[in-house]
Amino acid sequence: MAERFEMLENNPEVMNHLAYSLGLDKSLSFYDVYSLDDPELLAFIPRPALALLVIIPLTPSWHAARTAEDADKPDYAGKGEEEPVIWFKQLETIGHACGSIGLTHALLNSEASKHIQPGSTLDQVRKDALPKAMMERAKVLEHSDAFVKAHADAAKLGDTVAPAFEVETGQHFVAFVKGRDGHLWELEGSRKGPLDRGALNEDEDVLSPAALEKGLGNLIRIEAASGGDLRFSAIALAENLD
Repeated sequence: MAERFEMLENNPEVMNHLAYSLGLDKSLSFYDVYSLDDPELLAFIPRPALALLVIIPLTPSWHAARTAEDADKPDYAGKGEEEPVIWFKQLETIGHACGSIGLTHALLNSEASKHIQPGSTLDQVRKDALPKAMMERAKVLEHSDAFVKAHADAAKLGDTVAPAFEVETGQHFVAFVKGRDGHLWELEGSRKGPLDRGALNEDEDVLSPAALEKGLGNLIRIEAASGGDLRFSAIALAENLD
């Protein structure tokens, strides 16, 4: 079923279209993140920023760090209302779906979850997936025709031609959210489970210095230490001012 998905671009036009198609109301919107530390550029993004969606090249240094961190971890066993986040494993049968899975992580696990319309695709995905264990939960996305169609429609909006289905781009989408427990969570479908990056203060959002230090900034430090690839694209979810 991998042929059903094309790689998504990480830009506000594409992700807003997909988010609204899946059921997010239009009180929220994604914004380009042009800098992580320039106050003037960060001022263009309404605060609080509820989620950060990032696409990053899978370099040898980041791959090694991921492998080492995951080495002793068991497969994720969380399910039900008691888990602080709802996490989806990306199956090999849905290659190139990492963008829509990243978006789903961002919307279902942040304050944006309060802006999901009842009866929408996301609402149904959440209800179907929440009580299921990891592998059965992953199949909820794969078997949702509405989810697949929304992804395909959004993929047509990109500025560049999507790579062929068999091409491995070496890039990964990662979502950072402030969960309902007040912690920063790093969520990526190709890991062994959700990653708790630590507690944030009540007034700290995903673009706060503390969140960037624990999350995206840490990935950048890994690359900087090895002289690796520092390219990344980030968009932030916040109040829609239009």
